[in-house]
Amino acid sequence: MTDGPLLWPLIATVVVFGTMAGEASRASVNERVLLARGATIVPDPSFRWMRVAYPTGFLAVILEGWWRGAHWQGWAALGLAIYLLGKAVKYAAIATLGTRWSFRVLVLPAAPLVSRGIYAVLRHPNYVGVGGEVVGIALWMQAPITGTLFAVTFGFILLWRIRIEERALGLAPRA
Repeated sequence: MTDGPLLWPLIATVVVFGTMAGEASRASVNERVLLARGATIVPDPSFRWMRVAYPTGFLAVILEGWWRGAHWQGWAALGLAIYLLGKAVKYAAIATLGTRWSFRVLVLPAAPLVSRGIYAVLRHPNYVGVGGEVVGIALWMQAPITGTLFAVTFGFILLWRIRIEERALGLAPRA
């Protein structure tokens, strides 16, 4: 396989947006299940920003990788490894939460907080995994400009989201 200028950005596009579509489908099914079980949707202004920033950030990074002629070398290999590790952490969180995992913040009345599986080790493994995805794709695509902007911007959105979730679940004091 030749390492042409489109190869790695094309592979990244298929991997990133393919897994994103699968995750969106699963989140949608889980949200319907949760709502049917009596869950309430928590007001979450970060969600509308996440819905735009997440796919747009990946697309921008991949386009910069294409523009720069991303090729297979040390940084790309490290980036792919970090991206895949991030996915593994995220999927461990998804597996542990089961139908309780969704894109929206939904609170299921009287349901205990999940503290088994990866949640016994990390407080927010889903977001740790997303952080790995973001840093990993930037290194994999050798995209320092959009990668940095994506990481910083989405990092702030994730911190905002974590505060919303923790308040909703009673883990942080209310302001």
